[in-house]
Amino acid sequence: MIDETTLLAGLPVGLRAPLLKSFREIASNYVEHRWESSELNGGKFSEVVYTIVEGALSGAFANNPSKPPNMVSACRALEGVPSDPMRVGDRSLRVLIPRMLPALYEIRNNRGVGHVGGDVDPNFLDASAVYSMSSWVLAELVRIFHQTSTSEAQEAVDALIERKHPLIWEIDQIRRVLDPKMDKKGQALLLLHQKPAWISVADLFGWVEYSTIGNFRSQVIEPFHAQRLLEYDKGNGRVRISPLGIKKVELELLKSRI
Repeated sequence: MIDETTLLAGLPVGLRAPLLKSFREIASNYVEHRWESSELNGGKFSEVVYTIVEGALSGAFANNPSKPPNMVSACRALEGVPSDPMRVGDRSLRVLIPRMLPALYEIRNNRGVGHVGGDVDPNFLDASAVYSMSSWVLAELVRIFHQTSTSEAQEAVDALIERKHPLIWEIDQIRRVLDPKMDKKGQALLLLHQKPAWISVADLFGWVEYSTIGNFRSQVIEPFHAQRLLEYDKGNGRVRISPLGIKKVELELLKSRI
């Protein structure tokens, strides 16, 4: 997988930093169920992406993102850029991404956050649209600029997503659950819940401080895999929390500690 420190490193830092920051805000707010905050960040993200795409097509990146006077017209103008079969991701840069950005921008600017009526919160629907579209756009940029596969690009994007947990303390590359009463199994699941991407079994074992890594695999990882609380990729020595595992953490582990 692409290392986060080198992710989109070819972009000017004035574009790369706000791009990743705005996506992290969208993703964190979404996974933490803060629907209004999530949808409100779509506009900033779309402005940064527009600046990157315009720079990729013109051959010269701006040092910082800029807001076009009219997002819809500006994105349509990008479609008018002559195609170049030698340009990596040519159609995505000229057509697909520019057609996605106005929708992201529209939800940000012209949808009220005070919806009423209905059984499903429209803010959740708006936030889901913003999260899905921004995740796809970022993965597409990673795929193009790193010339990698779609699945590898999406894995790199997923690795950016983190939930904020006051129960988890991070120092350097170490993570600790600050609840000595929580058992090791609960700690492992909570740590996986914080970052819903692939995590190495060795790292998780070290953070939980289980007796031996063999016991950790047989007594924690494999039973959780059998219960479908996580997916265990044995060949690559990594695990990833499942929707069922997320539900268990939020309803059972966190509910009693809020």
